[in-house]
Amino acid sequence: MEQNWRHLPPPARPIAAAATDAVGAAQHRDGDALADAVARMAALDPAHTGLILGVTVRLLLEDTQPDGIDAEGVRAVLERSVRGASEWQTEVDPHVILLLLAGALGVADEDDETPPPKLDELARHAALLLADLLGPRPVPPFLTAALAEIERAQLND
Repeated sequence: MEQNWRHLPPPARPIAAAATDAVGAAQHRDGDALADAVARMAALDPAHTGLILGVTVRLLLEDTQPDGIDAEGVRAVLERSVRGASEWQTEVDPHVILLLLAGALGVADEDDETPPPKLDELARHAALLLADLLGPRPVPPFLTAALAEIERAQLND
């Protein structure tokens, strides 16, 4: 069954659709479908996409680590995500996963002079990280919660 995102604001619809497809492909270890969905995600507004995916990652971290996450918890998520992606022979860069985790947790190093990864790399690694954090659960409820949280934050600003 295809997820209907018509209830979302127009800028969020293609992001939610592409992210759902990318995470589903990663969960099913379908490299071709992952590449197609990542290409769609990478072509979208990087600020909106990054915000939506980052909040979704944070919500999943909060869900899987209800007592809070410390450095050891981040390391465990990083290792599990990298190992899981490597098991199905997809290329994974632990540094990119770490950047995504740091960004989602709000501890990214803004002064880092290292050039950021390309958008398609960020999108692919975000899908792999989300798939790992979700396990067999579907992503739409968490994307919906992330979008609701973003909307609340924007209304309160």
